[in-house]
Parts: sequence; C-alpha cells; structure tokens
Amino acid sequence: MKKITIAFLLSLFVAAAFAQDLSYYLPRNVQYNKSIPTPASIVGHEVGEWHVTHDRLVQYVKAVDQASDRMILKPLGLTNEGRQQLALIITSSENQQRLEQIRQQHLALTNPDQSSSLNISEMPVVVWMGYSIHGNESSGANAALLATYYLAAAQGPEIDALLKNTVIILDPSFNPDGLNRFANWVNMHKSFTPVSDPNAREFNEVWPGGRFNHYWFDLNRDWLPAQHKESRNRLSLYHDWKPNILTDHHEMGSNSTFFFQPGVPSRVNPNTPAKNQELTAAIGNYHAQFLDSIGSLYFTKEGYDDFYYGKGSTYPDINGAVGILFEQASSRGHLQETENGLLSFPFTIRNQFTTTLSTLAAAKGLRKQMLDYQRSFFKDVIKEAEAYPVKAFVFGDAQDKAKTQIFVEMLLRHQIEIYPVKSEINAEGKIFKPGSSFLIPTAQKQFKIIKTVFEKTFNYKDSLFYDVTAWTMPLAFGLPYAEIKTLISTNSQKLNQPVELTAAVIGSANPYAYAIKWNEYYSPKVLYKLQDRGIKTKVASKQFKMMIAGKEEFFDYGTIIVPLSIQSMDAQTVAGMVNEAIQQNGVDAYALATGFSSDGIDLGSNSFVHLKKPSVMMFGGNGTSATDVGEIWHMMDTRFNVPVSIVDVDRFGSINADRYNVIIMASGTYNNLNKNAQDKLKEWISAGGTLIATEDATKWLSSNGFTKVLFKSGDDKRDSTLQLPYFLRSDETRAKDMTGSLFEAKVDLTHPLGFGYNNPSVTIFKSNTLFMDKNNGAYDSPVMYTDQPLQSGYLYRGYKNAVKNTAAVNVDNLGRGRIISMVDNLNFRAFWLGTSKMFMNAVCFGPLIR
Repeated sequence: MKKITIAFLLSLFVAAAFAQDLSYYLPRNVQYNKSIPTPASIVGHEVGEWHVTHDRLVQYVKAVDQASDRMILKPLGLTNEGRQQLALIITSSENQQRLEQIRQQHLALTNPDQSSSLNISEMPVVVWMGYSIHGNESSGANAALLATYYLAAAQGPEIDALLKNTVIILDPSFNPDGLNRFANWVNMHKSFTPVSDPNAREFNEVWPGGRFNHYWFDLNRDWLPAQHKESRNRLSLYHDWKPNILTDHHEMGSNSTFFFQPGVPSRVNPNTPAKNQELTAAIGNYHAQFLDSIGSLYFTKEGYDDFYYGKGSTYPDINGAVGILFEQASSRGHLQETENGLLSFPFTIRNQFTTTLSTLAAAKGLRKQMLDYQRSFFKDVIKEAEAYPVKAFVFGDAQDKAKTQIFVEMLLRHQIEIYPVKSEINAEGKIFKPGSSFLIPTAQKQFKIIKTVFEKTFNYKDSLFYDVTAWTMPLAFGLPYAEIKTLISTNSQKLNQPVELTAAVIGSANPYAYAIKWNEYYSPKVLYKLQDRGIKTKVASKQFKMMIAGKEEFFDYGTIIVPLSIQSMDAQTVAGMVNEAIQQNGVDAYALATGFSSDGIDLGSNSFVHLKKPSVMMFGGNGTSATDVGEIWHMMDTRFNVPVSIVDVDRFGSINADRYNVIIMASGTYNNLNKNAQDKLKEWISAGGTLIATEDATKWLSSNGFTKVLFKSGDDKRDSTLQLPYFLRSDETRAKDMTGSLFEAKVDLTHPLGFGYNNPSVTIFKSNTLFMDKNNGAYDSPVMYTDQPLQSGYLYRGYKNAVKNTAAVNVDNLGRGRIISMVDNLNFRAFWLGTSKMFMNAVCFGPLIR
C-alpha cells in the first residue's frame, strides 16, 4: 500500500510538472484584467505544458498588444529564416501618450552637454528584458509569455506605480530561429506518459541543436561585432532607448541551480566602472529576496564573468547601463532527472519569471540611482577620454574599400562618431589618404566602445576566462590603423551612413582582356560570379605592369584576367557581365588594350594559370563543430555567394564526391568517418582534389595518415616538490585553456594563399593549444607565426615558447592533390576579415599549390 501511495504521489507530481496554470507562476493577491487574453487562450496550452514555438509566441504578444493600452508593438526586422523579431514597449497608458517625449528626455541623459539640467525625480527608468538568445535555453522565452500577461493584466497600486516609473522593453525571443528549432525538437519527442531519463532522445538534440541562429552562430557573442541580422535589428532599438538595465536570461547544466550576477569579481573588464558592479550587487539583493520567497536555490560571484563586451550581459556595461546575466539549470525538455531531483520545465520558467519581477522591483526601487549613474557615466567618459593619451584613431585601406566599409558599418551601429579624412595623415609610419581613410576622435561619449574596439590588452587580474581574452578589431579586420596622440581637427562632417562602394572599368574602350586585382575583399565574389556565368578566367602567378591611358599600372600576384579571345561569347556580352559583377561589389576592372606588358609577364604567358570554378563540399553533422561549420557557411554564402554543399560525415561514404573539387573539413573529431570513407577521401585528394582543414581537423588528418604534419606541446615544467591547496586544482587546469588571443604571423605574398595581401603581417585568432611544426618542404609552410607573436590577449606561460615560429598553415601533397592544414580559425565569428581572405584563396587557388 505504501508503494502504491508513493507511486501515486509521484504521478501527481509528474502530471503537475507538465501542466501548471497561471497561479503557479503569478504573484498572489493580485487581480487581473479579464479583457487581457491569457497565454493558454492564444497559444493553445498552459505555460510550460509544451515549449512555445516562435510563431505562437508572436501570436500571443500581438494579441496582448491589441488588448492593452499599456504596450505598443515594435517590429525590429526579420531573421534569416523570415521570422519576426519584435519587442513590446510597456509602460502606463499615461506614459504611452508622451512616449516620444520620455524617450528624448532619456536620451538627453546620455548627452553630457544636456544632462546636468535634467530633473530625474519624475523620469522613468528604462529596462530591457531579453530572453533566450540561445534557442535551446527556452525557459526564458516561455517566461516572456508570463511577463507579457502580467504587465498587461495585473491591476492595483503596485503595478500602477511600477508602470508609471518604468518603461519596459520586452524582447520575448532574442533568437527566433533557434528557439523554434528547439521547440520543435522537444515537442516532437514529448511523451504523454512522462519520461525523465536524461538518456532519452528528448533531452539530446541532433546536430546542430537549437542553441544557434540560422547560420549556427552563438548570437550571445555578436553584440559588439554585430555581424548578424538579429544583432543589427536589436542594436537599432537599443540605441534608440539606451536602457538603464538589460537582462539576459539563459540556461546552464541541468545539475546546477540558478545563477545571477554579480559574477567573479576578478574577471570584470577594467573598462567597466566600479559603480556598475555596486549597482549589480544592489540589484542582486532583489533577486535573492524574490528567489528566497519561492524557495529556489541560487548562487553568485562564481563561474561567470563580465569581461567580453560582445555578450548581452556585458555590452550594456560600456553603454552607461547595467547588464544582468541569469542562468537557470536546464530541464532541456519537459521533465528531467537531476542530482537535485526531478527538474520540471515549469519550475525553470517560474525562476526566470520571478527574476523578471525582481529586476523590475529593483529598477523601481533603485530608479534614481540608475538614472543618476547613467548621467554620471557619460560625463565621466568624457573626462576619461580627455585624459586618455590617444586623441584619435585613424584607419583605412586604399587597396581594400569593402573591408574598410564593413568596419565603418560596424562602428556606426554603436553610434561612434566617424569623420572622413580630408588631408593626408602620416602616423606611425603609415600614410592615410583622403577618400579611403577615416578618423575617430576619442573625445566622444562612445569612448568606452572605441577603446575596447582598438585597444590591445596584455595584463589581467585573473587567468581564467569564460570567453575570449582580446578582440582588437582593426587587427581582426586586417586594416591599417594608427594612434594619434595630439589633438587633430576633423575638418569634415561626420558620417551618418557608410560610403557606398563604387567601381569602374578603367582603360581601353576596345579591350584585349580585362584584369581584376585581387586586393579587394570582394574580388573572390566577382571571380565566382564571372565563372558561374561561363566566363573563362586565369590568375597571375607572377607580377606584371601594363600601360593604361598613358600610365603604367602595377598588377600583383593573384590578378585575375579575362582574355576575350578564349571566351565562348562575344565581347559585348563579356563586357556587360564584367561591368555588372564589379559594380555590385565595388571592385575596379582594367580594360587592357594589348597582351604586351610594359614589365613582367605578357598575357599569353604560362604564368597565367587557368582557374576552375570551385565546386565546394563541407563536412557537417556529428563529428564536426557546428559553429566552425556555420562560420564558413555564413562567409561563403553571404559574403561571397559561393554555394556550399554541407554533407554529414556519416554520409560521405555513400555520395559521389567527384562532383566537387574542394572539400572543407572544419574543426571536429571525425571519429565517425570510417575506414572506407577515409580511403575514399584519400583517393579523391590523390585524383587532384583540394582538402582544406581547420583546427582539430588538422590533428585528425595527421593522426590518420593523411598528412605528415607534426605537433608540439607546451612547456609546462613545474617544481615537482610544490604542494598546492586542493581547491586550486580546477583553476590551475583552466588557466591553461587558450580561450582566445591574437597572434602575428607572416605570410608569403608570392604564395597562392598570400595573393591579395600587401602586407606580410597578418593577425590570427587562436583559441586552441595546437602548435603545428613547420613542414620539411621549403615551400610547404607559407604562413608562420613570428618569434614574438602575441599581439593582444592572455597567454599561459607554458605556451609562450610553444607558439613562436610554428606554422599557422601547412600544405601536404597527396597524389595530384593537396591538403591545406590551417591550425586555427581564420573565419572567427564573421568579423576576422583579415584572414578570411586567406581561406578564400585556398578555395579559389588550391589547385595552383604544389
């Protein structure tokens, strides 16, 4: 009988865990407006009974927007999969009547020239509530249903006071595509007889999972680079309002509890003011009180940090706000066994909703302190900028307009003031000319962002990091830049939008051939477009000069030529195709009147090598890193419009690989590439294919006999008699991680992988402990790390000698083909443009390499 009773009670708990009505979540003793639809009345199920899909989430917030005078719906844009990004702007109906006035007054608080005269005693505080930037951490987005209902329907003096003194921007889903992918997965595997076994399929997503956006990027690393639609859409509204508090609701391992900031004190970025952390702690007191009231376990000040400004909880910290990270132990489905007992999806949602309420209570209670902090922040920023030794940064690449434009676009998204250079600037031995260079004075209110974008960092309070340790962005972009340490006049009007790319056909009206230089970032895009339309192309493996309009023009390694005599179409058709391709991409073309050079090789030389259109396959699925695969896919698809066939590792043995001439192995384990598939891959390479491998894939190829690449380990010698406290064991191990730093390498500019570069120095992002020895062949290691390679970031002492003078790229021959081993990630997070060109060189020019 006792066993039956226990089983019966457990079944009741499980049933309750699957379906909770609103009373489980909402504050007690609050009346609700019955004209406001409940979540269940719109989405068709109770909150937490199923994982809400994005379309139903949108349907609900739109329904509440129609029913409530407390909120307006703000469309932000569309994701890559066409899903709506939107936000609700929520405040009292009285405030809604003067919302634009409130917004303008709030923005004035960030203007040091205006803020002193503002009266903050009646000014509302602005709070941004953001949910589930990782799509498979969906308790946040499901809590957004509750937050929307509560803020629209709750009645009484308490909610009236909150809405009078607060403008709430509720962003129900930071990552619509990932959220929907995950919701579909867990819902399709939900049993009506509950299954809580962690081994069950419900809790174990297939590759790539729901964490990422459409291109398998982690959007919680993109607030600063802002290379993705979702980030760009969000940043526009962010800077329209400049919130005082921004919350970022996440999930973590199922066996944990609940985390809220402050994080590890020693891992706060030094550019973040101390007052920010004081306010974070003050807000934390509210979280503790609210979580205590429902008996939930939690922790602070460990595990998570406030260092990299590309995260949602850290980006506000250099914008005069306080970012708050929440991490809830994840049920990963509907009900899961954990070390703390059965963890239900409704329980996780309740914690997220409870800390939504605690944040709003903190904003109301600390309203004047938050507003005063924002005002003081921007005043102090100007003082800090005036004391900063660098008075301006100048940057620009006359030979690569597109890369400069992309960098400018990124800076403008953060409201940085940029001025075109009007007269030549000579700084740090570099010449910056009008028309291709830009100036950023540091004495402006976005100084903190300018500083973190341009600065190099070497000194750290801690040796443990949650994410990257450095991100010096002009180095990442491969852009020439310099510091100016004396006051300099801008002498021009600041940019409001990026300068449009333009292009021209220069030279003969009756061309013999066209020449397209390879220095422009979008040159590979032009090449592929021409090849795809049937135009035959060649590439220069040597330098040459030609007379054009009475002037001698220099053409470097990698110049593409389009000889008219070998085309299957008439000259006028070719001219139209060339003109269309260059105009779309801002790449000039040169119309050559003759094949006779004024210096160097003539156009009929065998040093011009025929090019084949790349037909590209990339391994994906189990055994590969989704983010690494995604970065390459995103770059080739959106930057260069080169189609990529992503094929699961498990399927390679059964496909016809002969349709491809380039195969990419992004970082991964590849343990599921069986012996027959390996033999097939070797045969494909031997027949003339180009295999490009990155990071861990280079180690796999070496271990499995594809290459002769050797790796060396770091120097980790330590006094064997040293006795350390046991509690330091984990920290010591983690201090050896390479979470991400910047290193200088030298590239052979005559090598096909170096085509298009005009400076042999490149900056490579390294986030692994693979140190690749130089190959034995004199020409087989075209990219080498320097003797003193660290340019910015943390480097464990045992790796200082290991990384220097090692190979960043090795090339091995296999039959008539070649394997290009890139030991690091040359396409990191879509903004490492300085080395993504090298990757595209491998795609376009691989067959040239011997």
